[in-house]
Amino acid sequence: MDDLFADPEKEARSTAAPLAVRMRPRTLDEFVGQRRAVGPGTFLRAAIESDSLTSIVLYGPAGSGKTSLARVIAGATDARFVELTAVSSGVADVRAAISAARDLLALSARRTILFIDEIHRFSRSQQDALLHAVEDGIVVLIGATTENPFFEVNAPLVSRSRIVELVPLTDDDLLEIVRAAVADARGLGGAVALDPDAEARIVLTAGGDARVALTTLEIAARAAQGRGGKPPTVTLADVAEATPTRQLGYDKEGDVHYDVISAFIKSMRGSDPDAAVYWLARMVHGGEDPRFIARRILIFASEDVGNADPQALLVAHAAFKAAESVGWPECRINLAQAAIYMALASKSNASCIAIDSALAEVRQGPARTVPSHLRDRHRPGSEAYGPYLYPHDHPDARVDQPYLPDGLSGRRFYSPSPRGWEAERSSAPGSGDAPRR
Repeated sequence: MDDLFADPEKEARSTAAPLAVRMRPRTLDEFVGQRRAVGPGTFLRAAIESDSLTSIVLYGPAGSGKTSLARVIAGATDARFVELTAVSSGVADVRAAISAARDLLALSARRTILFIDEIHRFSRSQQDALLHAVEDGIVVLIGATTENPFFEVNAPLVSRSRIVELVPLTDDDLLEIVRAAVADARGLGGAVALDPDAEARIVLTAGGDARVALTTLEIAARAAQGRGGKPPTVTLADVAEATPTRQLGYDKEGDVHYDVISAFIKSMRGSDPDAAVYWLARMVHGGEDPRFIARRILIFASEDVGNADPQALLVAHAAFKAAESVGWPECRINLAQAAIYMALASKSNASCIAIDSALAEVRQGPARTVPSHLRDRHRPGSEAYGPYLYPHDHPDARVDQPYLPDGLSGRRFYSPSPRGWEAERSSAPGSGDAPRR
């Protein structure tokens, strides 16, 4: 448990802290971005400025300013500010913080703001330990999480808090943060110059994450200072050396994971191979399990392509086996081939609609017996069953006899699409409109 600003050594330690820590905003005026959440006229800004904050959960991607905003609140409030992190704190720490808050409230009527970083990592029992203290006003909770709180935080705790969503910082936000860090005495204090191309590269590679941008700047500045100069200039090569790949937010179990796979599927469904391969690249770059991607392509082959192009299922299955046996990085090529095939293939969801329609009938309709002429005949009394007409004894191997149970005569679950192989088969002589009974 950590009582912010209570340790006199903190200011001395800050000089050795990383640039991203040294440049944390101290006031709302220094806080960059998130105008929708904390800009002028928002409830949160008004609550901070009037020191009347109620419990909130800050939800957003890494580097969007959740912890920085909590520190701004710490500097603005007259309440005691206590910080816990879910990585290193347990139920005993939570209970100790609540007990101290209760005593402080009783003795001096002074509030306690309890900041819990990565609150989604708290177990249900740890979150439950907070519930009554939040409900009774013993503590004002500030939870920070990168995961959707409606799924990862106890519902009773969410219902007693205001959810404040933070978004990835814009390029303009990051540019302002980087330039301030170069000039500010807490940062680099003008010790280096920043080439415009290098500046643009830092913003691009950060992917909306201020912490990544400042870390990149710090590493690149050290490289420039090692070369000397008055002042040394941070070049594009310095930045490329500091962060060779772009940082893009991707959580393999959270919202971004589901958003990207949704965009991938919808791009294939929309017959856009360029968009499909872009979203595939996002998943490859994020380290997604290739088998997960392959499973989604395999489902898509039947759900959205179906019998408009029966070959699609074979391609998808081959891609799945390749993902299993080859793995990263080579299987990216197999997955790309399959994704592009799906995007270019003729589309039909007729099979999906057919099975769901039939399931609805089975689940909601009356129990229906198998017509006697379709029953298995390896049992006593089967000689009394109606005659079964063997299709291969008839022209085109088709015969007019009922196959659906009584009560469903003429019912159609499957309606072929007018595209691809499915359309060709449904319009072929003797195949498309055979009687259905």
